[in-house]
Amino acid sequence: MSDASRFPAPAFKETVLAPLFEGVKRHHFSYLMRINRAHGVMLGERGILSADELKAILNGLAAIVDGLDLARTTYTGEHEDLYFLVESELIKRIGADIAGKLHTGRSRNDIDHTVFKMALKDRLTGYLDALNETIAGLIEVATRHAATIVVAYTHGQPAQPTTFGHYLGALIEVLQRDVGRLLYAGQALDLSSMGAAAITTSGYGLDRARVAELLGFTGVQENSYGCIAACDYITGVYAALKVHMLNLGRFVQDLNMWTGFEVGHLHVPDGFVQISSIMPQKRNPVPVEHLRLLASLAGGRCDTVLNTMHNTPFTDMNDSESEVQIAGYEAFDTAARAMTLLRAFMAAVTIDEARVRRHIDESCVTITELADSLVRGEKITQRQAHGIAARLARRVIDDKTSLADLPYPIFAEAFQAVTGRAPKLAAADIRRFATPEHFIAVRTMPGGPAPVALAASLAHYRDRLAQDGAALQALRDRAAAGAAKLSAAVQRAIGR
Repeated sequence: MSDASRFPAPAFKETVLAPLFEGVKRHHFSYLMRINRAHGVMLGERGILSADELKAILNGLAAIVDGLDLARTTYTGEHEDLYFLVESELIKRIGADIAGKLHTGRSRNDIDHTVFKMALKDRLTGYLDALNETIAGLIEVATRHAATIVVAYTHGQPAQPTTFGHYLGALIEVLQRDVGRLLYAGQALDLSSMGAAAITTSGYGLDRARVAELLGFTGVQENSYGCIAACDYITGVYAALKVHMLNLGRFVQDLNMWTGFEVGHLHVPDGFVQISSIMPQKRNPVPVEHLRLLASLAGGRCDTVLNTMHNTPFTDMNDSESEVQIAGYEAFDTAARAMTLLRAFMAAVTIDEARVRRHIDESCVTITELADSLVRGEKITQRQAHGIAARLARRVIDDKTSLADLPYPIFAEAFQAVTGRAPKLAAADIRRFATPEHFIAVRTMPGGPAPVALAASLAHYRDRLAQDGAALQALRDRAAAGAAKLSAAVQRAIGR
Protein backbone atom coordinates (compact mmCIF):
# COMPACT_ATOMS: atom_id res chain seq x y z
CA MET A 1 0.00 0.00 0.00
CA SER A 2 1.49 3.36 -1.03
CA ASP A 3 1.72 6.35 1.28
CA ALA A 4 -0.73 8.18 -0.98
CA SER A 5 -3.52 5.65 -0.46
CA ARG A 6 -4.31 6.78 3.06
CA PHE A 7 -5.20 10.24 4.39
CA PRO A 8 -3.18 12.25 4.97
CA ALA A 9 -0.41 11.52 2.50
CA PRO A 10 2.90 12.36 4.23
CA ALA A 11 3.83 15.15 1.81
CA PHE A 12 0.35 16.70 2.13
CA LYS A 13 0.56 16.49 5.91
CA GLU A 14 4.02 18.03 6.16
CA THR A 15 3.66 20.80 3.62
CA VAL A 16 0.03 21.86 4.08
CA LEU A 17 -1.98 20.37 6.91
CA ALA A 18 0.49 20.53 9.80
CA PRO A 19 1.68 24.12 9.14
CA LEU A 20 -1.90 25.22 8.61
CA PHE A 21 -3.00 23.57 11.85
CA GLU A 22 -0.32 25.47 13.78
CA GLY A 23 -1.39 28.79 12.30
CA VAL A 24 -5.10 28.23 12.82
CA LYS A 25 -4.77 27.13 16.44
CA ARG A 26 -2.69 30.23 17.17
CA HIS A 27 -4.84 32.79 15.37
CA HIS A 28 -8.36 31.40 15.03
CA PHE A 29 -9.22 28.98 17.85
CA SER A 30 -10.87 31.56 20.10
CA TYR A 31 -13.06 32.84 17.25
CA LEU A 32 -14.11 29.30 16.34
CA MET A 33 -15.20 28.64 19.90
CA ARG A 34 -17.21 31.88 20.06
CA ILE A 35 -19.00 30.91 16.86
CA ASN A 36 -19.71 27.46 18.29
CA ARG A 37 -21.32 28.99 21.36
CA ALA A 38 -23.30 31.58 19.39
CA HIS A 39 -24.57 29.04 16.87
CA GLY A 40 -25.53 26.66 19.68
CA VAL A 41 -27.44 29.38 21.54
CA MET A 42 -29.32 30.27 18.36
CA LEU A 43 -30.20 26.61 17.73
CA GLY A 44 -31.58 26.39 21.26
CA GLU A 45 -33.60 29.59 20.86
CA ARG A 46 -35.06 28.26 17.59
CA GLY A 47 -36.04 24.97 19.22
CA ILE A 48 -33.67 22.92 17.06
CA LEU A 49 -31.80 21.93 20.22
CA SER A 50 -33.56 21.05 23.44
CA ALA A 51 -32.61 22.88 26.60
CA ASP A 52 -30.76 19.82 27.88
CA GLU A 53 -28.91 19.36 24.58
CA LEU A 54 -27.85 22.99 24.49
CA LYS A 55 -26.67 22.84 28.09
CA ALA A 56 -24.62 19.74 27.38
CA ILE A 57 -23.05 21.30 24.27
CA LEU A 58 -22.16 24.55 26.02
CA ASN A 59 -20.68 22.74 29.01
CA GLY A 60 -18.75 20.51 26.64
CA LEU A 61 -17.35 23.48 24.75
CA ALA A 62 -16.30 25.09 28.04
CA ALA A 63 -14.57 21.88 29.06
CA ILE A 64 -12.63 21.88 25.80
CA VAL A 65 -11.42 25.44 26.35
CA ASP A 66 -10.42 24.61 29.94
CA GLY A 67 -8.95 21.18 29.31
CA LEU A 68 -7.37 21.19 25.87
CA ASP A 69 -3.67 22.05 26.04
CA LEU A 70 -3.69 23.82 22.72
CA ALA A 71 -0.04 24.88 22.88
CA ARG A 72 1.08 21.25 23.07
CA THR A 73 -1.48 19.94 20.63
CA THR A 74 0.24 19.06 17.36
CA TYR A 75 -1.10 17.86 14.07
CA THR A 76 -1.15 14.07 13.88
CA GLY A 77 -3.37 13.51 10.87
CA GLU A 78 -6.03 11.80 13.00
CA HIS A 79 -8.32 14.74 12.31
CA GLU A 80 -8.36 16.72 9.09
CA ASP A 81 -8.12 20.12 10.76
CA LEU A 82 -8.81 22.06 13.95
CA TYR A 83 -12.55 22.11 13.36
CA PHE A 84 -12.73 18.31 13.33
CA LEU A 85 -10.41 18.10 16.34
CA VAL A 86 -12.81 20.30 18.33
CA GLU A 87 -15.78 18.24 17.15
CA SER A 88 -13.97 15.06 18.22
CA GLU A 89 -13.20 16.53 21.63
CA LEU A 90 -16.85 17.50 22.03
CA ILE A 91 -17.96 13.97 21.11
CA LYS A 92 -15.60 12.55 23.73
CA ARG A 93 -17.22 14.69 26.39
CA ILE A 94 -20.94 14.53 25.58
CA GLY A 95 -21.36 11.77 22.99
CA ALA A 96 -21.88 11.81 19.26
CA ASP A 97 -25.67 11.97 19.36
CA ILE A 98 -25.74 15.38 21.02
CA ALA A 99 -22.39 16.77 19.81
CA GLY A 100 -23.32 16.07 16.20
CA LYS A 101 -26.30 18.41 16.42
CA LEU A 102 -24.13 21.51 16.87
CA HIS A 103 -23.28 21.50 13.17
CA THR A 104 -26.93 21.72 12.14
CA GLY A 105 -27.41 24.18 9.27
CA ARG A 106 -23.80 25.30 8.97
CA SER A 107 -20.60 24.45 7.12
CA ARG A 108 -16.93 24.97 7.57
CA ASN A 109 -17.37 27.49 4.74
CA ASP A 110 -19.52 29.99 6.62
CA ILE A 111 -17.64 29.27 9.84
CA ASP A 112 -14.30 30.01 8.20
CA HIS A 113 -15.30 33.27 6.58
CA THR A 114 -16.89 34.47 9.80
CA VAL A 115 -13.73 33.54 11.71
CA PHE A 116 -11.64 35.43 9.18
CA LYS A 117 -13.82 38.52 9.44
CA MET A 118 -13.69 38.50 13.23
CA ALA A 119 -9.92 38.06 13.31
CA LEU A 120 -9.27 40.70 10.67
CA LYS A 121 -11.71 43.13 12.29
CA ASP A 122 -9.82 42.87 15.57
CA ARG A 123 -6.51 43.52 13.84
CA LEU A 124 -7.91 46.44 11.89
CA THR A 125 -9.44 48.01 14.99
CA GLY A 126 -6.22 47.57 16.95
CA TYR A 127 -4.17 49.06 14.16
CA LEU A 128 -6.48 52.04 13.78
CA ASP A 129 -6.02 52.74 17.48
CA ALA A 130 -2.25 52.87 16.90
CA LEU A 131 -2.65 55.01 13.79
CA ASN A 132 -4.90 57.50 15.58
CA GLU A 133 -2.42 57.66 18.45
CA THR A 134 0.29 58.51 15.94
CA ILE A 135 -1.89 61.17 14.34
CA ALA A 136 -2.54 62.68 17.78
CA GLY A 137 1.22 62.82 18.36
CA LEU A 138 1.77 64.48 14.99
CA ILE A 139 -0.88 67.09 15.80
CA GLU A 140 1.02 67.88 18.99
CA VAL A 141 4.29 68.25 17.07
CA ALA A 142 2.60 70.40 14.40
CA THR A 143 1.09 72.63 17.09
CA ARG A 144 4.45 73.02 18.80
CA HIS A 145 6.09 73.94 15.49
CA ALA A 146 3.29 76.06 14.06
CA ALA A 147 5.71 78.97 13.65
CA THR A 148 8.94 77.04 13.00
CA ILE A 149 10.08 78.02 9.51
CA VAL A 150 11.20 75.34 7.06
CA VAL A 151 11.83 75.12 3.33
CA ALA A 152 9.22 73.40 1.18
CA TYR A 153 10.61 71.56 -1.82
CA THR A 154 9.25 70.79 -5.27
CA HIS A 155 11.06 68.56 -7.78
CA GLY A 156 13.83 68.11 -5.21
CA GLN A 157 14.64 71.84 -5.18
CA PRO A 158 13.93 74.59 -2.61
CA ALA A 159 10.62 76.21 -3.55
CA GLN A 160 8.98 78.32 -0.84
CA PRO A 161 9.16 78.84 2.92
CA THR A 162 6.45 77.42 5.14
CA THR A 163 6.29 76.15 8.69
CA PHE A 164 7.01 72.69 10.02
CA GLY A 165 3.50 72.63 11.47
CA HIS A 166 2.00 73.39 8.06
CA TYR A 167 4.14 70.72 6.42
CA LEU A 168 3.10 68.12 9.01
CA GLY A 169 -0.51 69.14 8.47
CA ALA A 170 -0.26 67.69 4.97
CA LEU A 171 0.87 64.35 6.41
CA ILE A 172 -1.85 64.46 9.08
CA GLU A 173 -4.53 64.96 6.42
CA VAL A 174 -3.18 62.04 4.37
CA LEU A 175 -3.11 59.76 7.42
CA GLN A 176 -6.64 60.78 8.38
CA ARG A 177 -7.80 59.94 4.87
CA ASP A 178 -6.05 56.60 5.34
CA VAL A 179 -8.11 56.11 8.50
CA GLY A 180 -11.23 56.83 6.46
CA ARG A 181 -10.23 54.31 3.79
CA LEU A 182 -9.52 51.64 6.39
CA LEU A 183 -12.77 52.30 8.25
CA TYR A 184 -14.72 52.09 5.01
CA ALA A 185 -13.02 48.83 4.08
CA GLY A 186 -13.83 47.55 7.55
CA GLN A 187 -17.56 47.86 6.91
CA ALA A 188 -17.43 44.68 4.86
CA LEU A 189 -15.78 42.90 7.79
CA ASP A 190 -18.70 43.80 10.03
CA LEU A 191 -21.22 41.59 8.23
CA SER A 192 -21.53 37.99 9.41
CA SER A 193 -21.35 35.08 6.96
CA MET A 194 -22.97 32.62 9.36
CA GLY A 195 -26.09 30.99 7.96
CA ALA A 196 -24.75 30.82 4.42
CA ALA A 197 -23.72 27.22 5.18
CA ALA A 198 -21.85 25.72 2.21
CA ILE A 199 -23.01 28.46 -0.17
CA THR A 200 -26.86 28.52 -0.47
CA THR A 201 -28.05 28.56 3.19
CA SER A 202 -30.06 25.56 4.39
CA GLY A 203 -33.60 24.38 4.91
CA TYR A 204 -33.41 24.82 8.68
CA GLY A 205 -35.14 27.82 10.22
CA LEU A 206 -31.98 29.52 11.46
CA ASP A 207 -31.77 33.08 12.76
CA ARG A 208 -28.80 34.60 10.99
CA ALA A 209 -29.31 38.01 12.55
CA ARG A 210 -29.22 36.56 16.06
CA VAL A 211 -25.86 34.88 15.48
CA ALA A 212 -24.50 38.12 14.01
CA GLU A 213 -25.69 40.00 17.09
CA LEU A 214 -24.10 37.52 19.50
CA LEU A 215 -20.80 37.79 17.63
CA GLY A 216 -20.79 41.59 17.64
CA PHE A 217 -21.45 42.18 13.92
CA THR A 218 -23.63 45.02 12.67
CA GLY A 219 -25.66 42.52 10.65
CA VAL A 220 -25.46 39.75 8.09
CA GLN A 221 -23.95 39.70 4.63
CA GLU A 222 -27.11 39.15 2.65
CA ASN A 223 -26.32 36.99 -0.37
CA SER A 224 -25.25 33.56 0.80
CA TYR A 225 -23.22 32.85 -2.33
CA GLY A 226 -21.30 36.06 -1.77
CA CYS A 227 -20.72 35.14 1.87
CA ILE A 228 -18.53 32.28 0.66
CA ALA A 229 -17.29 33.43 -2.75
CA ALA A 230 -16.72 37.19 -2.41
CA CYS A 231 -13.31 38.09 -1.00
CA ASP A 232 -13.57 41.86 -1.21
CA TYR A 233 -13.73 42.06 2.56
CA ILE A 234 -10.11 40.88 2.44
CA THR A 235 -8.87 42.72 -0.64
CA GLY A 236 -10.55 45.97 0.37
CA VAL A 237 -8.76 46.03 3.71
CA TYR A 238 -5.34 45.16 2.32
CA ALA A 239 -5.72 47.56 -0.60
CA ALA A 240 -6.45 50.38 1.87
CA LEU A 241 -3.53 49.32 4.05
CA LYS A 242 -1.24 49.22 1.00
CA VAL A 243 -2.20 52.79 0.02
CA HIS A 244 -1.55 53.83 3.61
CA MET A 245 1.94 52.32 3.51
CA LEU A 246 2.65 54.01 0.17
CA ASN A 247 1.68 57.33 1.74
CA LEU A 248 3.93 56.70 4.72
CA GLY A 249 6.83 55.74 2.46
CA ARG A 250 6.64 59.00 0.52
CA PHE A 251 6.85 61.00 3.75
CA VAL A 252 9.81 58.92 4.88
CA GLN A 253 11.62 59.84 1.67
CA ASP A 254 11.38 63.46 2.77
CA LEU A 255 12.80 62.56 6.17
CA ASN A 256 15.69 60.88 4.40
CA MET A 257 16.45 64.09 2.47
CA TRP A 258 15.91 66.44 5.41
CA THR A 259 18.33 64.49 7.61
CA GLY A 260 21.01 64.24 4.90
CA PHE A 261 24.26 66.13 5.44
CA GLU A 262 23.80 68.46 2.48
CA VAL A 263 20.33 69.57 3.63
CA GLY A 264 20.45 68.91 7.37
CA HIS A 265 17.24 70.73 8.23
CA LEU A 266 16.09 67.98 10.59
CA HIS A 267 18.24 67.23 13.63
CA VAL A 268 17.97 63.71 15.03
CA PRO A 269 18.89 63.29 18.71
CA ASP A 270 21.48 60.74 19.80
CA GLY A 271 18.88 58.24 20.96
CA PHE A 272 17.89 57.66 17.35
CA VAL A 273 21.40 57.71 15.87
CA GLN A 274 23.76 54.83 15.21
CA ILE A 275 27.49 55.21 14.71
CA SER A 276 29.90 53.64 12.28
CA SER A 277 32.16 50.79 13.33
CA ILE A 278 35.09 52.45 11.56
CA MET A 279 34.23 56.12 10.85
CA PRO A 280 34.06 58.02 14.16
CA GLN A 281 32.44 61.12 12.67
CA LYS A 282 29.33 59.33 11.42
CA ARG A 283 25.85 60.00 12.84
CA ASN A 284 23.51 57.67 10.98
CA PRO A 285 19.78 58.42 11.47
CA VAL A 286 18.92 54.82 10.66
CA PRO A 287 15.36 54.92 12.08
CA VAL A 288 14.47 56.72 8.84
CA GLU A 289 15.72 53.73 6.86
CA HIS A 290 13.86 51.36 9.16
CA LEU A 291 10.66 53.36 8.69
CA ARG A 292 11.10 53.03 4.94
CA LEU A 293 11.81 49.32 5.32
CA LEU A 294 8.81 48.70 7.56
CA ALA A 295 6.49 50.58 5.21
CA SER A 296 7.83 48.55 2.28
CA LEU A 297 7.56 45.26 4.13
CA ALA A 298 4.00 45.97 5.24
CA GLY A 299 3.05 47.07 1.73
CA GLY A 300 4.68 43.96 0.28
CA ARG A 301 2.73 41.74 2.67
CA CYS A 302 -0.45 43.46 1.50
CA ASP A 303 0.62 42.60 -2.03
CA THR A 304 0.98 38.97 -0.99
CA VAL A 305 -2.70 38.88 -0.08
CA LEU A 306 -3.87 40.88 -3.08
CA ASN A 307 -1.79 38.90 -5.57
CA THR A 308 -2.96 35.61 -4.10
CA MET A 309 -6.54 36.64 -4.84
CA HIS A 310 -5.68 37.60 -8.42
CA ASN A 311 -7.53 35.54 -11.05
CA THR A 312 -9.05 33.14 -8.52
CA PRO A 313 -12.53 31.74 -9.22
CA PHE A 314 -15.62 33.39 -7.77
CA THR A 315 -16.43 30.49 -5.48
CA ASP A 316 -15.18 28.71 -2.37
CA MET A 317 -11.45 28.09 -2.67
CA ASN A 318 -8.46 27.70 -0.38
CA ASP A 319 -6.66 30.69 -1.89
CA SER A 320 -8.73 33.04 0.28
CA GLU A 321 -8.65 30.99 3.45
CA SER A 322 -6.47 30.44 6.49
CA GLU A 323 -2.99 30.43 5.00
CA VAL A 324 -3.31 33.75 3.18
CA GLN A 325 -5.28 35.25 6.06
CA ILE A 326 -2.46 34.44 8.46
CA ALA A 327 0.14 35.76 6.01
CA GLY A 328 -1.76 39.03 5.86
CA TYR A 329 -1.73 39.53 9.62
CA GLU A 330 1.99 40.24 9.41
CA ALA A 331 1.19 43.36 7.37
CA PHE A 332 -0.67 44.79 10.37
CA ASP A 333 2.07 43.76 12.80
CA THR A 334 4.74 45.44 10.65
CA ALA A 335 2.66 48.56 10.06
CA ALA A 336 2.06 48.87 13.81
CA ARG A 337 5.82 48.80 14.41
CA ALA A 338 6.20 51.58 11.85
CA MET A 339 3.56 53.70 13.60
CA THR A 340 5.24 53.27 17.00
CA LEU A 341 8.62 54.27 15.57
CA LEU A 342 7.21 57.21 13.59
CA ARG A 343 5.38 58.56 16.62
CA ALA A 344 8.46 58.50 18.85
CA PHE A 345 10.84 59.73 16.14
CA MET A 346 8.76 62.75 15.14
CA ALA A 347 8.30 63.75 18.77
CA ALA A 348 12.07 63.76 19.26
CA VAL A 349 13.46 65.51 16.16
CA THR A 350 14.01 69.26 15.92
CA ILE A 351 14.51 71.78 13.12
CA ASP A 352 17.95 73.33 12.64
CA GLU A 353 16.56 76.82 12.27
CA ALA A 354 19.89 78.51 11.55
CA ARG A 355 20.57 76.14 8.70
CA VAL A 356 17.06 76.57 7.34
CA ARG A 357 17.48 80.35 7.43
CA ARG A 358 20.79 80.13 5.58
CA HIS A 359 19.27 77.96 2.88
CA ILE A 360 16.33 80.32 2.52
CA ASP A 361 18.75 83.14 1.90
CA GLU A 362 20.88 81.11 -0.51
CA SER A 363 17.95 79.75 -2.51
CA CYS A 364 15.94 82.98 -2.80
CA VAL A 365 12.70 81.08 -1.99
CA THR A 366 10.85 84.17 -0.76
CA ILE A 367 10.99 85.79 -4.18
CA THR A 368 7.45 84.66 -5.08
CA GLU A 369 5.96 86.80 -2.35
CA LEU A 370 8.19 89.74 -3.21
CA ALA A 371 6.67 89.63 -6.70
CA ASP A 372 3.13 89.27 -5.32
CA SER A 373 3.67 92.18 -2.93
CA LEU A 374 4.86 94.36 -5.81
CA VAL A 375 1.63 93.61 -7.66
CA ARG A 376 -0.40 94.70 -4.66
CA GLY A 377 1.80 97.61 -3.55
CA GLU A 378 2.87 99.07 -6.89
CA LYS A 379 -0.30 98.21 -8.87
CA ILE A 380 1.70 96.51 -11.63
CA THR A 381 0.86 93.31 -13.49
CA GLN A 382 1.83 89.84 -12.38
CA ARG A 383 3.96 89.48 -15.52
CA GLN A 384 5.85 92.69 -14.75
CA ALA A 385 6.41 91.66 -11.14
CA HIS A 386 7.65 88.26 -12.27
CA GLY A 387 10.13 89.92 -14.61
CA ILE A 388 11.47 92.13 -11.84
CA ALA A 389 11.73 89.19 -9.45
CA ALA A 390 13.56 87.07 -12.02
CA ARG A 391 16.20 89.80 -12.49
CA LEU A 392 16.65 90.11 -8.72
CA ALA A 393 16.90 86.34 -8.23
CA ARG A 394 19.65 86.06 -10.82
CA ARG A 395 21.54 88.92 -9.18
CA VAL A 396 21.19 87.45 -5.68
CA ILE A 397 22.35 84.00 -6.78
CA ASP A 398 25.25 85.37 -8.86
CA ASP A 399 26.43 87.61 -6.00
CA LYS A 400 25.91 84.84 -3.41
CA THR A 401 23.93 87.21 -1.23
CA SER A 402 20.31 87.26 -0.04
CA LEU A 403 17.20 89.20 -0.90
CA ALA A 404 17.27 90.79 2.54
CA ASP A 405 20.78 92.14 1.86
CA LEU A 406 20.13 93.24 -1.72
CA PRO A 407 20.90 96.98 -2.09
CA TYR A 408 17.79 99.00 -2.79
CA PRO A 409 19.31 100.70 -5.88
CA ILE A 410 19.62 97.32 -7.57
CA PHE A 411 15.90 96.70 -6.94
CA ALA A 412 15.03 100.18 -8.20
CA GLU A 413 17.09 99.61 -11.34
CA ALA A 414 15.30 96.33 -12.09
CA PHE A 415 11.92 97.93 -11.40
CA GLN A 416 12.69 100.85 -13.74
CA ALA A 417 13.89 98.50 -16.50
CA VAL A 418 10.66 96.49 -16.49
CA THR A 419 8.00 99.14 -15.76
CA GLY A 420 9.59 102.28 -17.15
CA ARG A 421 9.15 104.19 -13.88
CA ALA A 422 10.65 104.44 -10.41
CA PRO A 423 9.21 102.35 -7.56
CA LYS A 424 6.97 103.97 -4.93
CA LEU A 425 7.73 101.46 -2.20
CA ALA A 426 10.52 102.19 0.25
CA ALA A 427 13.59 100.07 0.95
CA ALA A 428 12.11 98.90 4.28
CA ASP A 429 9.04 97.57 2.44
CA ILE A 430 11.17 95.59 -0.01
CA ARG A 431 13.25 94.07 2.81
CA ARG A 432 10.08 93.10 4.67
CA PHE A 433 8.54 91.53 1.58
CA ALA A 434 11.65 89.37 1.21
CA THR A 435 11.41 87.78 4.66
CA PRO A 436 9.99 84.28 5.22
CA GLU A 437 7.91 85.66 8.10
CA HIS A 438 6.07 88.00 5.73
CA PHE A 439 5.76 85.22 3.15
CA ILE A 440 4.00 83.01 5.66
CA ALA A 441 1.96 85.72 7.39
CA VAL A 442 0.10 86.81 4.25
CA ARG A 443 -0.96 83.27 3.30
CA THR A 444 -4.13 83.40 5.33
CA MET A 445 -6.44 81.45 3.04
CA PRO A 446 -7.85 78.16 4.38
CA GLY A 447 -5.15 75.52 4.33
CA GLY A 448 -2.30 78.03 4.30
CA PRO A 449 0.59 78.37 6.78
CA ALA A 450 -0.36 81.74 8.32
CA PRO A 451 -1.03 81.44 12.07
CA VAL A 452 -4.83 81.84 11.90
CA ALA A 453 -5.21 79.51 8.93
CA LEU A 454 -2.95 76.83 10.42
CA ALA A 455 -4.68 77.05 13.80
CA ALA A 456 -8.01 76.43 12.05
CA SER A 457 -6.56 73.43 10.23
CA LEU A 458 -5.16 71.97 13.46
CA ALA A 459 -8.58 72.39 15.06
CA HIS A 460 -10.13 70.49 12.15
CA TYR A 461 -7.59 67.69 12.56
CA ARG A 462 -8.44 67.41 16.26
CA ASP A 463 -12.15 67.26 15.44
CA ARG A 464 -11.56 64.56 12.84
CA LEU A 465 -9.42 62.63 15.32
CA ALA A 466 -12.27 62.73 17.83
CA GLN A 467 -14.77 61.57 15.19
CA ASP A 468 -12.57 58.68 14.10
CA GLY A 469 -11.98 57.76 17.73
CA ALA A 470 -15.74 57.69 18.29
CA ALA A 471 -16.21 55.43 15.25
CA LEU A 472 -13.61 53.02 16.61
CA GLN A 473 -15.19 53.12 20.04
CA ALA A 474 -18.53 52.23 18.47
CA LEU A 475 -16.92 49.16 16.91
CA ARG A 476 -15.44 48.14 20.25
CA ASP A 477 -18.73 48.80 22.04
CA ARG A 478 -20.62 46.66 19.55
CA ALA A 479 -18.13 43.83 19.96
CA ALA A 480 -18.34 44.12 23.74
CA ALA A 481 -22.14 44.18 23.61
CA GLY A 482 -22.14 41.04 21.49
CA ALA A 483 -19.77 39.30 23.89
CA ALA A 484 -21.95 40.31 26.84
CA LYS A 485 -25.12 39.05 25.14
CA LEU A 486 -23.44 35.78 24.24
CA SER A 487 -22.16 35.32 27.77
CA ALA A 488 -25.59 36.05 29.22
CA ALA A 489 -27.28 33.64 26.81
CA VAL A 490 -24.79 30.91 27.67
CA GLN A 491 -25.26 31.46 31.39
CA ARG A 492 -29.05 31.24 31.02
CA ALA A 493 -28.73 28.05 29.01
CA ILE A 494 -26.51 26.26 31.51
CA GLY A 495 -28.60 27.45 34.45
CA ARG A 496 -26.19 29.79 36.19
